[in-house]
Amino acid sequence: MNVLVPMDYSELSNEALRTTLSLHPDADITVLHVLDWHASDIGPGGWGDSPGTFDEWLESAREHAEELFEDAREIAAEHDAEIDTDTAVGEDARKIVEYVENNDVDMVIIGSHGRSLTSRVLLGSTSETVARRAPVPVLLVR
Repeated sequence: MNVLVPMDYSELSNEALRTTLSLHPDADITVLHVLDWHASDIGPGGWGDSPGTFDEWLESAREHAEELFEDAREIAAEHDAEIDTDTAVGEDARKIVEYVENNDVDMVIIGSHGRSLTSRVLLGSTSETVARRAPVPVLLVR
């Protein structure tokens, strides 16, 4: 079984990974982090006014994602498991669904919302959209 765990920097994301590791200890688990410039604090639209600004943002976002992946690997190690990691650039829900459609994913396990009020609204709608549009079962973790 191949399970996709989309993660942001929220505790519910960590809980989604722990739930995955507990429910499916023998699964192949991929942690996906979407680099969404709309959710960034840099510039109008989230990514600034110039291609150079976007390139700087993308490099920084990838570095920050690696920190998230390191934390995810530590959680997996607590369960004597290993995980794969990947990133996608774009709008969260769309990229998660595209990843499911373009890869051999059997199930998605995702946190029901993010850490801040804004991200709870955005990520709540992200998890809801993924649940509605993904062609595989989706488990929301609360």
